[in-house]
Amino acid sequence: MFPTIIGTVVIAGIVGYLAERSGFTHNGYLQSIIICVGGAFLFYFISLMFGISFGRPGINAIIASIGALVIVPTHWRK
Repeated sequence: MFPTIIGTVVIAGIVGYLAERSGFTHNGYLQSIIICVGGAFLFYFISLMFGISFGRPGINAIIASIGALVIVPTHWRK
């Protein structure tokens, strides 16, 4: 369980950094990483509680991070 959490945080941080670097988002590096890590943690704990999963934990972290980047910033934009 502990290595999975560490891997989730690392993968989510990389996804947040790459999303900001590539121009997919314009939140700032730290904000994008925080959004990705939060989304990945949320999906990790939901998958533990309810058994919802896309397969491997790495794929779950990538999909949850991208989903959080799409949902959170567009919710607050006008």
